[in-house]
Amino acid sequence: MASQRQGGSQKKKLNACISGLLLLISAMAIHVFFLAPALAQPSEANVLVAQAVLAYEAKRYDEALDLLTRARTHDPHNARGLYYLGLTQLALQHPDDAIEPLEAARQLQPTDLNVQYQLGVAYFAANRYDEASPLFEQIYQQQPNMDNLGYYVGLTRYRKKDYKPAVEAFDKGTITDPNLQRLATFYRGLALGVSGMTQEATAAFQDLQRSRAVDPLTQTAIRLSESLAARQGIQREARRLRASISVGGYYDDNVAINPDRCNGCNPGVRSLVDQFRERRTNSPGAIATVNAEYSFLRHEGFESSVSYSFLQTSNYAGNLDRFNIQSHQPGLHNYYRTTLADMPFQLGLDYTYDYVFLDFNGFLSRHSPTLSATLVEPNTTVPVLGSVGHMTTTLGRYQKKNFFGEFDPRFPSEQRDGYNTMVGLFHSFRFDNDRTILRVGYEYDIERTEGTAFSYNGHRLEAGLQVRLPWDMHAGYTFSLHFRDYQNAQTLFLDKDGALSRRNDSQYDHLIQLTKSLSEHWLVTAQFSHTNAVSNVAIYDYTKNVATGLVTWVY
Repeated sequence: MASQRQGGSQKKKLNACISGLLLLISAMAIHVFFLAPALAQPSEANVLVAQAVLAYEAKRYDEALDLLTRARTHDPHNARGLYYLGLTQLALQHPDDAIEPLEAARQLQPTDLNVQYQLGVAYFAANRYDEASPLFEQIYQQQPNMDNLGYYVGLTRYRKKDYKPAVEAFDKGTITDPNLQRLATFYRGLALGVSGMTQEATAAFQDLQRSRAVDPLTQTAIRLSESLAARQGIQREARRLRASISVGGYYDDNVAINPDRCNGCNPGVRSLVDQFRERRTNSPGAIATVNAEYSFLRHEGFESSVSYSFLQTSNYAGNLDRFNIQSHQPGLHNYYRTTLADMPFQLGLDYTYDYVFLDFNGFLSRHSPTLSATLVEPNTTVPVLGSVGHMTTTLGRYQKKNFFGEFDPRFPSEQRDGYNTMVGLFHSFRFDNDRTILRVGYEYDIERTEGTAFSYNGHRLEAGLQVRLPWDMHAGYTFSLHFRDYQNAQTLFLDKDGALSRRNDSQYDHLIQLTKSLSEHWLVTAQFSHTNAVSNVAIYDYTKNVATGLVTWVY
């Protein structure tokens, strides 16, 4: 009996061992076939994130973005992957795409100040300042010396007109990024402008203003180059090759585009304007231009030509040589001439590309396709004036602009890259067999830039008179008035009342030119231009006068 009981006990133990073994095998099977893949996914995601971090540190941002996107499909709750996905989108200058992963990372790690800081940077770069400010302020209360935090806290306070707290943040913060240091110095100076500008802010402003000066700086010289090319085309239209070389000198009384006095401005704004009026801005200079055009196709009303224009200015005042301009402009021009209702008609399609250097450093490139249509209407008879000819031109132009090395990408409101679309209508009245030509016109243009500060809708009125004088001389006068209605509040410069408001400009341009032919191939030109820009933002108020003399060889 005892033996039977012992055998039964052993059998039970054996059955228990077999059951335990089967249970262990089942658990292992469940782990292999069900749990292991699930547990492996985060591991695979971590590997992808680690690879992405290495790519991000090496600035291979496209590769990092691909790895992080794949990692997120394996583990959508990987906080480190979400954080670096946001950083990568910021590095690619896609702040709107950086916000969502950084918000997700903050939900997973609500106490991580680095995540909160980068989310604030993303909001800031996306122009969502009201959402960025509380994030920066919260970090500032806990860790005021976080690298570069003082810049963002100071600037968001400045935008709210909290000038003294803004200065405190600029002074207290640790700012190691050179671009942000420069901007922080400038904004600190503006904030201190209520009681007087600092020399440091003045220096910073001069660097920022340098790029602003280029547009009006080049307008006069480029108009001169274009007017010489136009005269050459009138004189030598039958030639396949037309060319000219001009050299001369000028005197410019406002090279650096110093602002006009602002007697009725807010005290802080007036202090800022007065500081920059102290810079030397007048200089004599030398100018050289080259224009060439070759018609390579003329067939049954069609004509195609290629052209090239070169411009170089050189200011003699040593501290103004950084405003020296060099411009290269190749072009392709196509025309079709026929009749429309028995009236001469021309359809034109032009493309030009110009590249502008500022002090021999690349500054601006522009692509400009233009479509035009010109109709020569029948003459009409006007009492006293006699027979008057008519010519009407409509045109449309698209211009793509790219600026080089202007501002840090984390400060996008000042980015000037963008496009300008223009449509215009011009009519010419032709008197006495074109001895006198009166031209009037209107243009509407839209400028849209990556930065909000420079987008505008514009209206330009233009009138010009060209007269053929005795002794083989030609005189011309052109007046234009350009109204620019900017679409967004300014983020950099205060208006005359000391607020960041929308900018409204009116620019008046006068150009007088007298040309005298000396022989078949030589002529001399004297030109005077006057520009008066009026703006509610005082720093953009300026007056500029340029007198130019040139000797030109024409082929």
